[in-house]
Amino acid sequence: MKRIASLLLIGLITIVGCKEESISIVECEKITSDASYFHNSLKKLTDVIVHDIFSPPVASRVYLYPCIAAYEVIASKDDNYISLAGQIKELEKIPMPKDTALVSYNLASSLAFIEVGQALIFSEDKIIDYKNELLSKMDSMGISRKVIRASHDYAIQVKEHILEWAGKDNYNETRSYPKFALSDDPSRWKPTPPSYLEGIEPHWREIRTMVIDSAQQFVPPPPPEYSLKKGADFYNLVMEVYNVVRDQTKEQKTIASFWDCNPFVMNQTGHIMYATKKITPGGHWMGITSIASKKSNADLAESIHNATWVAIGLFDGFISCWDEKYRSSLTRPETVINEHIDPDWIPTLQTPPFPEHTSGHSVISTASAVILTHLLGDKFSFTDDVEVEYGLGTRSFSSFREASEEAAISRLYGGIHYMPAIKDGVIQGEKVGNYIIEKIRTKK
Repeated sequence: MKRIASLLLIGLITIVGCKEESISIVECEKITSDASYFHNSLKKLTDVIVHDIFSPPVASRVYLYPCIAAYEVIASKDDNYISLAGQIKELEKIPMPKDTALVSYNLASSLAFIEVGQALIFSEDKIIDYKNELLSKMDSMGISRKVIRASHDYAIQVKEHILEWAGKDNYNETRSYPKFALSDDPSRWKPTPPSYLEGIEPHWREIRTMVIDSAQQFVPPPPPEYSLKKGADFYNLVMEVYNVVRDQTKEQKTIASFWDCNPFVMNQTGHIMYATKKITPGGHWMGITSIASKKSNADLAESIHNATWVAIGLFDGFISCWDEKYRSSLTRPETVINEHIDPDWIPTLQTPPFPEHTSGHSVISTASAVILTHLLGDKFSFTDDVEVEYGLGTRSFSSFREASEEAAISRLYGGIHYMPAIKDGVIQGEKVGNYIIEKIRTKK
């Protein structure tokens, strides 16, 4: 009888113990389903990208892999979502956690985002401090330390899986490839003032794509033939840029500045030159994605889902765009105008350090808008306040396409692109965005 009573007591203790852990996990999932955890993590990653001055293409890579890590954790548990494994290049399913019963998948998804992001930036201390604050907050809220530890351990498991896959995208190899070779050909790109930086990421076309078949899948028309003969198409395009900047309205200047997103802006005072750190174009659209997710009351899973789609579009968009940039290697308006028309002419925006055709803003903004329209609808109005902290105001749009169209034309107002780069870039971005929509499925 005593033995039976003892066994019953042991069973009761086991049940109570399991129940307490179960309640801890349920409460943890409820608490961490708040999308603010992801939005804050995304914002922190953006801040570090700005601080570390990553180029626009490289920044798209820094956004991509953390988002996929977070999404795959969510998709492994939530039956509403479909894994991207088998849908994007060479991605295999993430491993299952070592201790399934103790893992909070919501917490693990946020921590996987942070862990992968930490591995891709330079200022790791900033991400580590943020991660420690988040873990401390979870602890202070009374979440079981066993759950926190198991969730963090699983995030590290996922990180290792994603980083092994990321390491095969040819990024590391391209770090040692030759620099862009300059030419005496007047039609070819050359470094521009004031810092005369070398061409950024001339081998980005060789990075593994996510969804599009290759960098060459959506090759745009080449730019007009270089000619400074009056009446020639190219000459007319040069003069269009020259006149737009010279006769610029206040609104055009505001639009140009709002969409500048140039992380390489250099300022010169006497013999001293210093950088003004700014958000990248991709960072701006990741910010817009957060704004849209918040407005649509998206929960944690849906917010991660939206960001992952846009991150894929940015990544493939930059690869497609950079393929054309370094194929045509067209000279920038500033170079042509200063050398042949007006040596004192200065564009509204500082010219970024890479060839002209096509416009990166036009490609990735359109791809992002196409994807966000697919996810959230055509008439999704929003106020873009992403640039407020960089000294700019807000702008309101009635749709994502309206915003992308303004981003594209801002490059003419800024004096850094000819119109074909903008028009062809928009078409290129549409093709990238629509192809991604056609090829991947994330909802059941």
